[in-house]
Amino acid sequence: MKKTQDKRVQPKVKSSPLKVFNRRDFFNTVWKGLGLLAAFEMAGIFTAYLFSGKRKSIPEPGQLIEAGLAESFAPNSVTPFMGGRFYLARQKDGGFIALSLRCTHLGCSIAWEEKQNRFICPCHSSAFAINGEVLNPPASRALDFYPVMIDNGLIKVDIGTLKERNSFRKDQLQYA
Repeated sequence: MKKTQDKRVQPKVKSSPLKVFNRRDFFNTVWKGLGLLAAFEMAGIFTAYLFSGKRKSIPEPGQLIEAGLAESFAPNSVTPFMGGRFYLARQKDGGFIALSLRCTHLGCSIAWEEKQNRFICPCHSSAFAINGEVLNPPASRALDFYPVMIDNGLIKVDIGTLKERNSFRKDQLQYA
């Protein structure tokens, strides 16, 4: 027998203009989207870091803080002025000096230990005398100080002028 060919015409399937979206394509698109999202987040974090600092008010020379009357400070005493970033130290002989809160080693904030009669840096244990002189390294120089003025018994500290020094000298004190 002879085989006859089926002469029926198969209809041609028109290809649709939409691409078939398979699972692989879906995951590739998701990963690209997540990568783009991560890039935007990193750009946002970087921008926030660059502009995050508060505008620091830079003290100007002549910016005075009134500490109080000289008679209100006992000899051989230390009074903290955290807002002004200094300790007002009255020496045994009655002289005043305004010492910076910052250790001269790495800039950590120092604390006054009244029982030991010294300043101590909690970061590396540098110690300073009541006049700011180094008692214990690693700090290599005395605490910086602010100029003190005494006007009619009123003590004023110029927090706009920080003076660096290597050691304590008697002329750095102000007397009432």
